[in-house]
Amino acid sequence: MTERVLVSGSAGFIGGYLTAELLARGYEVVGIDDFSKYGPRQSAHDGNPAFSFVRGDAADAALMASLLADCDHFVAAAAMVGGISYFHAFPYDLLAANERITAASFDAAIRAHRDGRLRKVTYVSSSAVYESASDWPSREGQQLTVPPPRSAYGLQKLAGEYFARAAFEQYGLPFTIVRPFNCVGVGERKALRADRVSSGDVLLAMSHVVPDLVVKVLKGQDPLRILGSGSQLRHFTYGGDIARGIAAAMSHPRAAGEDFNLSATTGTTVLELARQVWAKIRGPDVPLRVEHDTPYPHDVQRRVPATGKARRILGFQATTTLDEMLDEVVGWVTEALAAGLL
Repeated sequence: MTERVLVSGSAGFIGGYLTAELLARGYEVVGIDDFSKYGPRQSAHDGNPAFSFVRGDAADAALMASLLADCDHFVAAAAMVGGISYFHAFPYDLLAANERITAASFDAAIRAHRDGRLRKVTYVSSSAVYESASDWPSREGQQLTVPPPRSAYGLQKLAGEYFARAAFEQYGLPFTIVRPFNCVGVGERKALRADRVSSGDVLLAMSHVVPDLVVKVLKGQDPLRILGSGSQLRHFTYGGDIARGIAAAMSHPRAAGEDFNLSATTGTTVLELARQVWAKIRGPDVPLRVEHDTPYPHDVQRRVPATGKARRILGFQATTTLDEMLDEVVGWVTEALAAGLL
């Protein structure tokens, strides 16, 4: 019998990549999303006989329980989430909404595991659980020893991990935790609730560093404005690679009860990223000039993951280079700007 997976937040950024990956692997996929972030949108999966979609609220425990009743796996990816300006604009709403989603998801999963065929929950956490780290790389388990995250979003994602562990301890619900790092890809649009953020003479839609830099260069901003000093270090990881990692963690027999960082191994500073984006769009012979915008309080300076555990247990490695990611993002943003989507 074909295994069935419920993906909450299936219309989201990572959810879209994950749904495509699971369908390619031969799973039946049930997606649920309320379109609260971007509004109604069509999906590349529409029309696939192995995919069914429910427009609904992942905080509705009864609805979630009904969807999980005949599912083998549950990837809990639904969350109110956005870029760094989004975190600072809606800290209470992020905390409250995501706690409701998390509690409803695990309430439903406990019931489905007890009464149905659900085998495991794979909880999509975040690298933000490490945001108070003072030494690197961040290894799985460090989230339990460093100070708690300073941002409401990071704190709630850490709380979600405690939900997973507590549901196992009390109810025997198997779980796996995955932590994506700095996902890069295409398909994001301006969030319905997001205010436009000004960076010099350019209004930004997403407050994610890669597409925002692409937008500014495409719009001719010169000097190019970057957030903070530009020395912030990130491990930019392709959405398709993260989807492969989540799918592997969901299905691997040794993944139960474990947590995994899903990330590229190479770090890049924001200034290095700006140089690559500039050269790709304007050309290597046009000199880059930079000015600096005031950083946000929770603009973490270093996010450096340990990736060995995912490689050893899951056989997972992120293989897409930053140059390949930028080729895809530049092409997509160019089309999206022309279509008025950003």
